Amino acid sequence: MRSGALVAALAAFLLYMSNGREIPSYDSQPAKYLAIEIATRHSLSLSHVVGRVPALGDRPAFVRDRHGNYRSAYPLPSALAAGAVAWTLTRLHVLDPRAPLAAPFVAKVTASLLTAITVALAFLAAAQRVPKRQAALIALALGAGTNLWASVSQTLWQQETGLCALMGALLILTRRDVRVAGVLAVGVLLGLAGWARPQLVPIVAVLALSMIVRWRMRGAIAMIPIGCLAALAIAINVAWFGHLLGAVPLLESLHPALHATSGSVSATPWVSAAGLLVSPSRGLLVFSPVVAFAAFGAAVARREGWQSDLAWCLAAACVEFVAYCFYQVWWGGHTFGPRYMLDILPLLVPPAAAGFSGIAGRRPVAVLATMCLAWSIGAAALGAFVYPLEFWNLDPNIDTAHWRLWDWRDSQLARAAHAGWNPENFTLFSRASFRQDARNP
Repeated sequence: MRSGALVAALAAFLLYMSNGREIPSYDSQPAKYLAIEIATRHSLSLSHVVGRVPALGDRPAFVRDRHGNYRSAYPLPSALAAGAVAWTLTRLHVLDPRAPLAAPFVAKVTASLLTAITVALAFLAAAQRVPKRQAALIALALGAGTNLWASVSQTLWQQETGLCALMGALLILTRRDVRVAGVLAVGVLLGLAGWARPQLVPIVAVLALSMIVRWRMRGAIAMIPIGCLAALAIAINVAWFGHLLGAVPLLESLHPALHATSGSVSATPWVSAAGLLVSPSRGLLVFSPVVAFAAFGAAVARREGWQSDLAWCLAAACVEFVAYCFYQVWWGGHTFGPRYMLDILPLLVPPAAAGFSGIAGRRPVAVLATMCLAWSIGAAALGAFVYPLEFWNLDPNIDTAHWRLWDWRDSQLARAAHAGWNPENFTLFSRASFRQDARNP
């Protein structure tokens, strides 16, 4: 079983690295520069980075703290993970942190590595209910048939760390007999997931409740590490920004200017719900229709009841979905395909495994599932090797022209299919990623 997980992790890592470029985002910039600062200066401040590139100080993601130091507006765990990767590569003399492309290379490797581990953990979780070959298919669907390939693995979105921790917690939660050490491990992983990506807090809350219901006092022990990590995150937020939520209120206040919305809370959650699922350019079921087959596990969840992990996984996925339905900027700004719905994907792994027999045992359903898997892999590959060359987010700006989210004649997938190969592919495989004296390509 472990050998299968190692193969899954290696295959996923090579797949994610195959385009040879970081696909950067607005959200990822502070973390990748902070990773280099952690590895070289052992500092959590971005003041030195802004000193070298003053224009970065004008970006909202680079925020001055109460003492005048520049900090990342986003949680620390992703930067800490990338800092560990940068430090290791530097110590092994593989990487010169002063190289022109060192920061993008570290971001890419870290995101790809953590996402590959997520896929391996998904394989192990699925293998607790189905044979290895079927577990491998589920891991393939998750790793190559969703935006884990096209976005999560491509840069430091915070999702790569949060989803890896969440999948690790689910692997333990799906076991029949979990001892105290396992319960504590789940608490640590859920606490880390919530710290790395605060949007996962609804999921963390539901899964924490599931441990109390299923394991009673033994499950309540998990609240200790969850509470400790939450307290640490809050303490850092207050110390740096004077607010329990850190820089989040500042970022949310920018929505009217950046996204042409009235605020953060949607008054039409049904529109957001439809968009998250079937928008031609953001819908999860449009880009990754293979995900829909996890619904075959619902009947097993109903049969097993609330003492099973399945019902709680589906409940947590529903709660997270409802939370995003009430978020005004449900499309996630400038990105490729679905972004926020990726947070529920680890929760669908156990139901997908439980319902696999219902798919494989019906030939028409199995054929349809195979076709959906092929489409899903193709869509993710377009994101990995083409985006953002299709310029769909910018022409015109999706953050102001919201009607385009429902335009089937000019969808992001259609544009990507006609855009051609991105010329930046493989740039991270150059000397500029590793040596200071190289020319930036």
